[in-house]
Amino acid sequence: MGDDGALKRDPILEMRGISKTFPGVRALDGVTFELFAGEIHALVGENGAGKSTLMKILGGVYPEHGGEIWIDGKPRQFQNVRDAERAGVAVVFQELSLVRELTVGENVFLGREPSRFGVIDWDRLFSQAAAFLCELGVDIDPRARVGSLGTGRQQMVEIAKALSHDARILVLDEPTAALTDVESEHLFTVLGSLRERDIGIIYISHRLKEILGISDRITVLRDGKTVDTAHAARMNEQRLIIQMVGREVSQLFPRTNRRVGDVAFETRHINVPDPARRERLLVHDVSFAIRKGEVLGIAGLMGAGRTELLTALFGASPTGFSGEVLLDGRPLQIRHPADAIARGIGLVTEDRKRSGLVLDETVLANMTLVALQRVSGAFVTDEAREIHASKPLFESLRIKASSLFSIARTLSGGTQQKVVLAKWLLNEAKVLFFDEPTRGIDVGAKAEIYQLIDRLAQSGAAILVVSSELPEVLGLSDRILVLRQGRIAGEFLRERATPEAVMTCAIGGNATAA
Repeated sequence: MGDDGALKRDPILEMRGISKTFPGVRALDGVTFELFAGEIHALVGENGAGKSTLMKILGGVYPEHGGEIWIDGKPRQFQNVRDAERAGVAVVFQELSLVRELTVGENVFLGREPSRFGVIDWDRLFSQAAAFLCELGVDIDPRARVGSLGTGRQQMVEIAKALSHDARILVLDEPTAALTDVESEHLFTVLGSLRERDIGIIYISHRLKEILGISDRITVLRDGKTVDTAHAARMNEQRLIIQMVGREVSQLFPRTNRRVGDVAFETRHINVPDPARRERLLVHDVSFAIRKGEVLGIAGLMGAGRTELLTALFGASPTGFSGEVLLDGRPLQIRHPADAIARGIGLVTEDRKRSGLVLDETVLANMTLVALQRVSGAFVTDEAREIHASKPLFESLRIKASSLFSIARTLSGGTQQKVVLAKWLLNEAKVLFFDEPTRGIDVGAKAEIYQLIDRLAQSGAAILVVSSELPEVLGLSDRILVLRQGRIAGEFLRERATPEAVMTCAIGGNATAA
């Protein structure tokens, strides 16, 4: 364990020797963790390291566990979430728990609505919700329906809900995973104000630069054990990576020599209308080609039209698109995802949980989802044939699940992403679109995904990668297109693409492309 430095006061939270076992898996093994009032304490580790399990124990989700929880110097036992809330613990999970059909105020006080003579006091409910939102410095109408809010504002509602419980310990699990840069900066400002009010914050994220920038201390978990706790000022990305994965990741991106072949996929003058205003184009006059064995990256700022382009080319845009698409030099009509799938085109979506997987189905069902006729039969499914077709891929991708019958929801983010990829490989996709391929997964799983993308390109697949992480685009791609306001603003070869040049091009400055 690392040092505590100048933090000499008593912690508000101590978790001592926490252990948790699931059937066949020891998720936590004697973990220790502490939190001080007015501290942002980051908790990091690979997917499967035990972070979420530890926080579910703290939040009362898992009442049965080994070890002790002490709050304000007193031992506590939580039988359910309500017990933890009464002790001042609030957990905001990555999958927000808001009811989209209810108002903001109703969500803040859900199950605890203020009443008068047995009837909900709506004026009081909305005024108190407005007060909590005001504390966070956000202008949100407490009468607005939660489903009408963007992700960043919904997260503020979750934090307001935590404050309404008089929380002194706030847990945030991957809070910026779906936020824009502006929303993230506002969140950091809010966390700073909460820290000044002596609220202790446990912050979980895979974004190491973010962790190092906002945290006071960092605790690293690996394989269910505490590896280290140290002040953020004494940490750096390389040290964190080594501690998280147990080895030095000196070369995240494969640098193999791939044989680039003929043009596999080409677009000409693609336009994608805005669903809200059809006269406005989200993608304007975009033309490009991808060769077999090539990885083409697309960079750009938020709102540049990257995801809209991929979604449209896959046939999943609500407005469709105009322009030409050619596959192996022949015109291709794509009006629906089924058209793309039938011709060997696959899309690894930005949000794997919402649009990439059927979370309550098995790994096997998800892997065979788009290839049932190929691997099982046109009219009657044959599970034995599905298993026979899926097992080699399950093993070669090293999918970390106990079996093909594990439920997708129970898997780590990196493992879920492998299942999504397996779905397209089983369908023998030769053109693959990757939209944010490593969002929300740890550095070790990222390296595996990068290796898989490289192997696919080596096998002759044509790859298109969209990522908000500029190092990822630069590290994976043979060529890079830069989108700005829906148009191609520049093109760079890998050897000439620098972060400065690509970013300058993305924001509208003068950069030399080649």
